[in-house]
Amino acid sequence: MSKLNPDEINVILATDCGSTTTKAILIEKVNGHYRQTYRGEAPTTVEEPVADVTVGVINAANEIAELAGRRLVDDNGNIIRPARGNEGCDLYISTSSAGGGLQILVTGVVKEMSAASAERAALSAGAIVLDLIASNDRRKPHEQIQRIRELRPDMVVMAGGTDGGTIKHVVQMAELIAPAKPKPRFGVNYQMPLIYAGNREAVDDVSRVFDDSVALAIAENVRPTLERENLAPARDMIHDLFLEHVMAHAPGYDKLMALADVPIMPTPGAVGDILQAIARARGINCVGVDIGGATTDVFSVFSGEDGKPVFNRTVSANLGMSYSISNVCAEAGMHNILRWVHRTMDERTLRNRVKNKMIRPTTIPQTRESLEFEQAVAREALRLAYQQHREFATTLKGVQQERTVGDIFAQSGSGQSIVDNMKLNLLVASGGVLSHAPKMEQTAMMLLDAFEPEGITELAKDSIFMMPHLGVLASVHPQAAMEVFEKDCLIALGTAIAAKGTGRSGKPCFRYVIQREAGPQEQGEMFFGDLLIVPLGVDERAHVELFPARGFDLGNGPGKKVVSEVHGGTVGLILDARGRPLWPR
Repeated sequence: MSKLNPDEINVILATDCGSTTTKAILIEKVNGHYRQTYRGEAPTTVEEPVADVTVGVINAANEIAELAGRRLVDDNGNIIRPARGNEGCDLYISTSSAGGGLQILVTGVVKEMSAASAERAALSAGAIVLDLIASNDRRKPHEQIQRIRELRPDMVVMAGGTDGGTIKHVVQMAELIAPAKPKPRFGVNYQMPLIYAGNREAVDDVSRVFDDSVALAIAENVRPTLERENLAPARDMIHDLFLEHVMAHAPGYDKLMALADVPIMPTPGAVGDILQAIARARGINCVGVDIGGATTDVFSVFSGEDGKPVFNRTVSANLGMSYSISNVCAEAGMHNILRWVHRTMDERTLRNRVKNKMIRPTTIPQTRESLEFEQAVAREALRLAYQQHREFATTLKGVQQERTVGDIFAQSGSGQSIVDNMKLNLLVASGGVLSHAPKMEQTAMMLLDAFEPEGITELAKDSIFMMPHLGVLASVHPQAAMEVFEKDCLIALGTAIAAKGTGRSGKPCFRYVIQREAGPQEQGEMFFGDLLIVPLGVDERAHVELFPARGFDLGNGPGKKVVSEVHGGTVGLILDARGRPLWPR
């Protein structure tokens, strides 16, 4: 790839191998700009009886080839390169979450500090964290050992201590893992990858604890000091070991790695990369969400205390729309779901719908009533997942002022969330219930109700879940990735203007003046509880002046005027005077 000039890349084939479906897209240079032109999909074939992931990849590529009239695969099942005429492509890239994705066990000394930093490194690499084991997690040593033996992770990430600090507790954690002998999920004849990213002074002592059943890799400390995190080296090593150990032993992945021009990335890691790329390019704070049948991923990029963008990702493994729907209902409570259902539906009817969905998890709504039920559940799944994300995406815990060292171990309330809804500029939605809602207004309302953005926020959705493809493409050809992201991936829903604060129904909330680039000026007043959509097209912009009533904030403080430029979308300009927070009332 180092020899390939980005200017000579005109045709790109990208695939994403999901748990059930392998999705492929074709990106071509059209009139000097990169555009997504064709897409195809096929069942993923990592499981028996095929047990070869490349079969699904070739099937998806052949579907695109038929649609595009371009031969992409030769008679031997290889991707044809380079592109010539109506044959081949210049670049083939892929991401994967097949086989359950990347699953990691995280260990550390202090749960709120080193272990939390190691967890952030694993999540940002696109992993599902199976468990977090720490010295102070309230489990007895034999319970921790039993838990390690029960799990079948792809790898273990171990952290502990600041550089130059005490070694004793770090070695004790290693002595807990070693006798448990964690078994890998794939294969039985290879060593369990273990990344040590703790106190560098303890490297030799930790190395002596493990035998040859473990493939020990040393990364820089994820928490070198109390005041600083260093996640990138551990995250990069996770990606390397993911390819070297996990992917190499999964059915057919050795062939897929040989086909691809660049290293294969875990799907969530690629989504995180493209979200960070768009945040850097625009200089904005953004949040992305991907809601699936079993899990809900939330990604965020917000400016940290030093002004640099901070990326966070969380996986709510028990919140989803099919396999995990009962968990959503149990955690949220039926009364909270019913508040989003506008037609008459008692709790018994709701419970029956949940049971039917559990029996037939892959069904999609066939009636308006069932659609309203699913969108009500989605609101609560998204709300809970975002709540968990905000609690996780905090400033560093353990950094204290005028407090004793002992206070570090009781940190549940410290560490302020860096996710601030008033500073949120862009909210991106993906996942079936959001991307495939019959009306764009329904997607926009689910985002507004679940995330409760404040001030002025752009809303968008991923058209065909293209972000994973573009995330890995950004590592090779950033220009192509950004052009396709802006023109073909994102569907602009519009801009939401939402006032923070509470009041009495019918009382003034804010006044507005809207001046389009072409057209008459529009003005009016929003009263508490009102919701209004003002038409503003996808390519339209408008100048807005907002005058919040006393006690309401639109970005400059309670009662202070806000002036801004806003973008339109398929829904338009959404004026939300329902107040924040929405609940309880």
